[in-house]
Amino acid sequence: MLNQRHARIEGALVMIGFGSIGRGVLPLIERHIDFDRSRFTVIEPLADHAHILRDHGIRHLQVALTEENFANVLRSLFPTGQGMIVNLSVDVDSIELMKLAQEMGVQYIDTVVEPWPGFYFGSSLPNADRTNYPLRERVRELGKAYVGGPTAVSCCGANPGMVSWLLKEALLRLASDTGVKADPKGREDWARLMQGLGVKGIHVAERDTQVSAKAKPLGVFVNTWSVDGLLSEGYQPAELGWGTHEKKLPPHGHAFDHGPGYAIWIDRPGADTRVRSWCPDVGPQFGYVITHNEALSIPDYYTVWEGAKAVYRPTCHYAYHPCNDAILSLHEMNGAGKRQPEQHILTAEEIVAGGDDLGVFLYGHAKGAMWYGSRLSCEEARRLAPYQNATGMQVTSAVLAAMVWAAENPNEGFVEADEMDHVRCLEVQRPYLGSIECHYTDWTPIQNRINSFAEDRDDQDPWQFTNFLAV
Repeated sequence: MLNQRHARIEGALVMIGFGSIGRGVLPLIERHIDFDRSRFTVIEPLADHAHILRDHGIRHLQVALTEENFANVLRSLFPTGQGMIVNLSVDVDSIELMKLAQEMGVQYIDTVVEPWPGFYFGSSLPNADRTNYPLRERVRELGKAYVGGPTAVSCCGANPGMVSWLLKEALLRLASDTGVKADPKGREDWARLMQGLGVKGIHVAERDTQVSAKAKPLGVFVNTWSVDGLLSEGYQPAELGWGTHEKKLPPHGHAFDHGPGYAIWIDRPGADTRVRSWCPDVGPQFGYVITHNEALSIPDYYTVWEGAKAVYRPTCHYAYHPCNDAILSLHEMNGAGKRQPEQHILTAEEIVAGGDDLGVFLYGHAKGAMWYGSRLSCEEARRLAPYQNATGMQVTSAVLAAMVWAAENPNEGFVEADEMDHVRCLEVQRPYLGSIECHYTDWTPIQNRINSFAEDRDDQDPWQFTNFLAV
């Protein structure tokens, strides 16, 4: 499976950005996808890793894409109107790239809806407008204009992306384990299945345990993946899909005043908003409610409608425990009130132990709660492919799967991971995910209080979001 060719990309192949994810996905593309090497270009303004591109025989176009030049640069690389754009950049507007890709007739993939600079930091926009909800709604509305156009996969890495495919496997496993017959064919069937199983909500529950032999230096933000990516999304307001079982908004919580209304936002940064959650081995833990597209796409996809009324929708949000060095870095940054002057991404060679557990935590059903996901060690990631750690490999292999699916389904218009064939995508990705495991637990968020303090707590329904929220 590690040498199987899955697809061929005709025409030009252009990767925008060559950070940790771009470097990790390159050998996977070479291993599993046929392409014309003379027409593979990586657009990356920095020269830090240009030697890797030279070693692989890939053209490096050293330029920063801006509002003024992006269209001309990309048009010059697609003279025949065939090929694929793989956007792994920051500060390049995804929506503008999607529109251009449709006009040129080429396929497109990204891992996040990224705006031009000025959206994440120092923005004059109201906080409600700095959430992912309006960004996603713009993409969904745009997609209506390009039905049947070149496939444009929006927001497909590990999460958002892979977790949506794992969620469907988890639902089928839960149905089997509770004696429920399940053969969903489309969105409505999947939503009815989740409703019938009694799932009240989903955490995208992640624990990064990777550690370096070297202590984190003062003044350096250390992480196992993009520092810019973590800080960009971490300093947007906390945001979550809002379930129909919820009784009240959390403190500083707000509903959106436009669109379908499947989500809410909290007027504080996601990287400073903690929830109680659960992952294998460590069990109960704190996670950050960092905004992600899957926290929006999952509740939207699994809404059950009766006419214009949503009669069922699960709550959904990210519950992320980064590596210990990233936790220390966030504390340092929040205390100082400014970013560290340096940043560093731990390489596979620096990491001496640990891995990444990333899955979906389904709660409120007949068996209480269930975690289903990928458990991948850094040691295994190193063995599987170069330029990887555990966190990166869960992302890069999902990008690979999205590329394969897009190549095999070239005219699907705008899609999200929830709308893709989860069986095919996981077939491509599974060899890189370590162990896929299912864990049931009787834990609830109202357990394990060390002392008694005043809190907003609902003992009648342990699965209320206010019970998860740690203030």
